[in-house]
Amino acid sequence: MGINPTTTPTSSQGSRRRGRGGMVSGFVFRLIREQLGHTQDTLAEAFAVSTDTVAGWETGRRPLTALAVGHMLIHRHRLMRMGASPALLLALEKALEADVLLANALEDEGTPDDSPLGARVMQRDLVEVLAWPLNGVTPERMRPLQPPTRPRRGPAADRPELSREERRRFFGHMRRMAEEAQGDGQFLLRRQAMYLAGYDDASDTSDWLAQQRRADRPSDWLTRWLTSRSVAAVAARQGDRDRMQHFISTTLDDDEAGEAANLSYWAYWIGESAHPELSDDFIAASGPMNWHGHRLLQHLVGGLTPEQGFFDLNVHSLWALLAARPGLLRTTSDAGRALGSQLPVLLDNTTASTRARRELEGIRYVIRLAEA
Repeated sequence: MGINPTTTPTSSQGSRRRGRGGMVSGFVFRLIREQLGHTQDTLAEAFAVSTDTVAGWETGRRPLTALAVGHMLIHRHRLMRMGASPALLLALEKALEADVLLANALEDEGTPDDSPLGARVMQRDLVEVLAWPLNGVTPERMRPLQPPTRPRRGPAADRPELSREERRRFFGHMRRMAEEAQGDGQFLLRRQAMYLAGYDDASDTSDWLAQQRRADRPSDWLTRWLTSRSVAAVAARQGDRDRMQHFISTTLDDDEAGEAANLSYWAYWIGESAHPELSDDFIAASGPMNWHGHRLLQHLVGGLTPEQGFFDLNVHSLWALLAARPGLLRTTSDAGRALGSQLPVLLDNTTASTRARRELEGIRYVIRLAEA
């Protein structure tokens, strides 16, 4: 469902209204400036640019994405030497990529073959920054950061935010890409466009997603597996835990290939893998897992919240990870200690499913073996 952008009543009537191409990176840049204790004036002096230039970067009026790569690297290195938070510098890098994807969607131009959304398999660090203006949830790595060291002058937004019209154009583009991505090699684009479309709070989103799922007739195992996982993930994000439990029981339980694919996808999603993947094929690759598992263990332990839709998948994935890598608990770690302290509370929780409780008992047994 493509949505035609509106036109602006200016001297260039009929031209496409451009979105704020540097909105997310500009917001993160402002946070970095504030963390460093600078005003726009003092940072402009340190960077040898005008105050208006700094203000333009932060509002997206002069997008950071429009800077030459070399200039952006110089600015980033300068911020690093000034003592900017590594978490914020990483967020700035992801925000620049997110702004490219947002600008492409807000312009609603091109065909699926041109879309940067299908260029590689996205990871959590990018998706969380991209979803920030859509759902208002601060990316996980940025949540522990301290507030600014000096007060802001005047009111300021507390997160990057799209207008209602921009949201309409963004989600309209996601739907159009998903509907048009039907050719060979376009499944990744379709899958990721549908995933992002699931953030839309419009009344017809669930019906549209259901219609797209019915239209899918995957022929190979990996495509069927990914489709099932994507359906369950979107449903879980919307609070439907039954769909996730169905995915676990029909696609993971007693399926060695499915279990391996689940762990491979998780490991890539949270950044255990050192390089980006250009297709989903790595998920079904045979052979030993070429990642450690410590980051995945930490992530899954942090997601053991019974009220969340992903709770059952997190428990099952943790159980499968420890079955495949029991040595993860043989070394002292914050994640291992947190897991040990959480288990009694989780097992006393009356809302946990029968499967989740059984797998939590299995995890407790693995911990006892590791401590023996």
